[in-house]
Amino acid sequence: MNRSPEHKPRPMVDLIVSVILPSFILMKLSGEDKLGVSGGLMLALAFPLGWGVFELVKYRKFNFIALLGLVSVLLTGSIGLFELDNKWLAIKEASIPAIIGIAVLVSTFTPYPLVRALLFNAAIMDVEAIQNKLEENNSVQVFERKLMKATYFVAGSFAFSAIMNYVLAKWIVTSPAGTEAFNEELGQMTLYSYPMIAIPSMVMMMAIFYYLWRSIHKATGLKLEDLMVKK
Repeated sequence: MNRSPEHKPRPMVDLIVSVILPSFILMKLSGEDKLGVSGGLMLALAFPLGWGVFELVKYRKFNFIALLGLVSVLLTGSIGLFELDNKWLAIKEASIPAIIGIAVLVSTFTPYPLVRALLFNAAIMDVEAIQNKLEENNSVQVFERKLMKATYFVAGSFAFSAIMNYVLAKWIVTSPAGTEAFNEELGQMTLYSYPMIAIPSMVMMMAIFYYLWRSIHKATGLKLEDLMVKK
């Protein structure tokens, strides 16, 4: 039986393919003397769309967040190509992280909370050893409360992303869809979203992970090297 290759994060490749190249195309190659408005938009969106499809096909693993990313790209293309009111761009930009945040909260009422999948899973931590120590120290309930608090923090980070995405889209993209100016502003928004939204959100997630690690350490007495899965 063929096993799917293990997914390894490649942040620099993600940044180049999903942010830098699309932004450059939208801002520099969308003029009528180059690719044109529609051509520039389609080529720019083809990079993150193609990369997302490649990742999903290669690793053969359903990824809710990656799927939302693909939907986001398709919606952006539709807004530009069909020349819809650009207010829909701001709504779309806010809706994707908002949906993820809501899903994180709703999942706490199911047997499969998303926070466990994101932060407390067997691919990252030695869950079995942690669980045994929690039971041994009678700390299961205390840890569950900490995990629920981490859930609220994660949902809050996505709420931050939703608000910032909406503000950034309304602030930068003011030209009608289907124009060269719209493409240029879309490229600027894509470029600015990394330092203004993606990096702060990443810092928040790292802080949440640190909070979770500290909570596990206090509840179990295990050190960081004992918590992580041995490769």
